[in-house]
Amino acid sequence: MALQITDLVKRYPTGTEALKGVSLNLQEGEFFGLLGPNGAGKSTLIHCTTGLAQPTSGTIRVFGHDAIEHYGEARRAVGLAPQDLNLDWFLTAEETLDYHGGYFGMPKKDRRERTKELLEAFSLTAKKDDRTRTLSGGMKRRLILARALMHRPKLLILDEPTAGVDVELRLELWHYVQRINAEGTTILLTTHYLEEAEQLCDRIAFINDGQIVATGSSDDLAEHYGVAGLEDAYLELVGRKELSRGAVREIAS
Repeated sequence: MALQITDLVKRYPTGTEALKGVSLNLQEGEFFGLLGPNGAGKSTLIHCTTGLAQPTSGTIRVFGHDAIEHYGEARRAVGLAPQDLNLDWFLTAEETLDYHGGYFGMPKKDRRERTKELLEAFSLTAKKDDRTRTLSGGMKRRLILARALMHRPKLLILDEPTAGVDVELRLELWHYVQRINAEGTTILLTTHYLEEAEQLCDRIAFINDGQIVATGSSDDLAEHYGVAGLEDAYLELVGRKELSRGAVREIAS
């Protein structure tokens, strides 16, 4: 099992319960989507999995390693590409990857080779000596994904990886993550682009108000909600079925 989350609860000091007994299993090699409205608990789940937040109760195991008791082993297996562009603006693109590899204990020769490989893969070789603050938004997004892959993680977590990018770059990133998934990397994706989840994911979980409410393929979820497709299923989830394409067409006519 790549990721096994059991009865995960996260309660903040304010009393807010962001996760209310979430259980989730990702098989090795799976491309898994996590969809839900803002505030549903997606980011909290990711933060607990990567050690950025401490769960109140429950367990998280990453390739068999307890993410709390054996944090180091679990974290080494995970690459995180966050939604925020959290780059060090004073480092170059090349330094960003090299330093990240160093954090994970990669030898210098391996770091050098891996950095060159990823810069080429993400069309960043010509920008390797540029400070990250000077890169375009799309290049920053590419660099964040390359950084997440630097230490060759077995589980890649993509949190809104194509937010704010143009169509060309979105499709480019789709092709790349599909390729690394085909090579064996397990991927957990959160996105607000439903076509992205439908195109990429083997299975999808809907999360709302800190709870997993449905899991399955796009077709499974559509059948669960008694609708035609994933988009309408999602609109049922968030209670906005009046926004479905069918409803909009009826109003327009």
